[in-house]
Amino acid sequence: MSEMVLIFVGAALVNNVVLSQFYGLCPFLGVSKQIKTAASMGVAIIFVITIASAVCSVIYTYLLTPLDLQFLQTIVFILVIAGLVQFVEMFLKKNSPALFQALGVYLPLITTNCAVLGVALTNVQKEYSFVPSVVNGLGTSVGFTISIVILAGIRERMENNNIIAPLKGMPIVLFAAALMAIAFNGFAGLI
Repeated sequence: MSEMVLIFVGAALVNNVVLSQFYGLCPFLGVSKQIKTAASMGVAIIFVITIASAVCSVIYTYLLTPLDLQFLQTIVFILVIAGLVQFVEMFLKKNSPALFQALGVYLPLITTNCAVLGVALTNVQKEYSFVPSVVNGLGTSVGFTISIVILAGIRERMENNNIIAPLKGMPIVLFAAALMAIAFNGFAGLI
């Protein structure tokens, strides 16, 4: 049990996928304008990464490895992720059209989000079995959600501040993201 907690905390905080590994920056910067939208994207990422970790672990362990087809892992993992994102997209379009519109182009971009594929490949690289793969996927996606919600909160507060012209817009957002990355780097000695 303590090993699972270490995997979860390590994935969420110490090796934060956005702030330490710099994966998934497109939705991190693009969807972090409002806390509500950022949290919704975080929930979608949690679903996709966690389920993708589970499905990719099963496929790799029980299909690719016995058939000696490990070289196909990247292609197979991308197909699994694309299918899951399509499911999330159809679900949101039917059940929450406003959220579907708010996420816009960033929802289909989850398919090409390197964080999602990165988790599946990390699970294989670290030779995680099924449960550690799912825990790592959940931890990584929770870390992504924490990061994007924090940045959205910072951006909402910065909207009402008087910022000098050269820093308005994306430059100040990049400064805030850099400071967040430095802060999260403080967790590096934790595990």
